[in-house]
Amino acid sequence: MNTPLRFRRSTIAAVAALAFPFTLAAAPGEDAMTEPFGPACSSVPKDGAGSFDGMAEDPVATAASNNPALSTLVTAVQKAGLVDTLNKAENITVFAPTDDAFAQVPKADLDKLLADKEALTKVLTYHVVGEKLSPEQLEKGTFETLETSTLTTEGSGENYTVNDSAKVVCGNVPTANATVYIIDNVLMPKM
Repeated sequence: MNTPLRFRRSTIAAVAALAFPFTLAAAPGEDAMTEPFGPACSSVPKDGAGSFDGMAEDPVATAASNNPALSTLVTAVQKAGLVDTLNKAENITVFAPTDDAFAQVPKADLDKLLADKEALTKVLTYHVVGEKLSPEQLEKGTFETLETSTLTTEGSGENYTVNDSAKVVCGNVPTANATVYIIDNVLMPKM
């Protein structure tokens, strides 16, 4: 009886996985950026909904709501009515400002922004790119945002900046539908 090639290959792969249950370490620089990276990653809980494993199971807006460092962003997303939009989007990248990043915006300006749904939507959608970006793509990139203008990224290793103003403090965070790069500054589109 002829066994389909696809079946034979998958059987060989399964047998190999059982016979060799260990993995070899990656060479330096090879697949080094499959895990979250950056100094702020150490503050992410080790388990529960706010952990990296927990966030990977939820869509991006829900995942952000479980991260205590993103509470201002979550409030802004709710005020703009973007929770469902972000949760239903597929394969996006979100540059997520921390609470400390929002604290750098003068309170009067932030309050005014939070009260203006149109302007708030413009600012928030400027933080979203319509494709999942790997760290390697951030090395020197220009990407169109959902707001329809562009942002730029540059860097290498674990050091990346967005628009020459925001540093990635915890990057390559997976959620069910997005890759998140937590940043230390709020990005502002041209208004």
